[in-house]
Amino acid sequence: MKTTAIAPSNIAFIKYWGKKDAVLKLPENGSISMNLSNLLTTTTVEFSETYTADSVELNGVREDVVESRAVEHLNRIRSVAHSSLKAKIVTNNNFPTSTGLSSSASGFAALTLAAATAIGLRLSEKELSILARQGSGSACRSIPSGFVEWINGDSSETSYAVSLAGADYWDIADVIAIVNEGKKDVSTTKGMSGAASSPFFNLRLQHMPDKIACFKKALTSKDFTVFGEIIESEALELHAIMLTSHPSLIYWLPGTIQVMRAVKKWRDEGLEVYFTVNTGQDIHLIAQTKDVEKLSIKVREIELVRDIIVNKPSEGARLSNEHLF
Repeated sequence: MKTTAIAPSNIAFIKYWGKKDAVLKLPENGSISMNLSNLLTTTTVEFSETYTADSVELNGVREDVVESRAVEHLNRIRSVAHSSLKAKIVTNNNFPTSTGLSSSASGFAALTLAAATAIGLRLSEKELSILARQGSGSACRSIPSGFVEWINGDSSETSYAVSLAGADYWDIADVIAIVNEGKKDVSTTKGMSGAASSPFFNLRLQHMPDKIACFKKALTSKDFTVFGEIIESEALELHAIMLTSHPSLIYWLPGTIQVMRAVKKWRDEGLEVYFTVNTGQDIHLIAQTKDVEKLSIKVREIELVRDIIVNKPSEGARLSNEHLF
């Protein structure tokens, strides 16, 4: 009853901010993302009658199981399986954790698939997405492959993610500029709780259906310019909501802004690249694959960039035969 799963983090192009149900993690709006090939969580879960308590190890550090969100999620999975077996969880991220690179998305997607399989459940992709969402909202988008839409449902059964296009659909890449590897001061969950206090929040929601429709059209036609203009505008709009919430929420660091300014300069010089930012300081640069090498050189030259991670679109959560223990 031991299973290992690997799941990618994802970058949201159309982002969600705010929850209409905090317990079920139902978002205020739908969202669209791309899974990332080099931001991965690997998780091994073993259920055993010999275990008298759950144990959780993240990146080599034992967690307090009383405070552990992983154990809370295990309880959901045990409830579905009608089981009381205790489990051992070992999970590793190959990228910085809790810095805004959506480690909770890859983490809970990997945990959901590994634990559900280990305990004997045989769930569909839709069922896995629904279950992963309850651990961390964006984790539902890391279950399917490639370019993914999280449907804006009004119930747990109607809020899940589906693949719009596979990982090999489009030759684009995400070059992540790491400007700080420290953990962010305010978690996404806490920050999101104040979303509705922004005077612009309801206006954002009103325009969201049209924005999603325009984005999906650009994705279908592979119109990179329209695609890029939408994702960059969307990122700035999201952070405008954060900046005008009470209390205000500022994730950007000087390096974040330095990269943003560079992107605009590079576009003026003929290098077509667009930025997007999640709930953190590191910045994602979206470019066509043919421009990645040139872009990577330019990004590394920026003073406040500590490292880069280059990603292509990725398959979603999958099983592995290589266990962590």
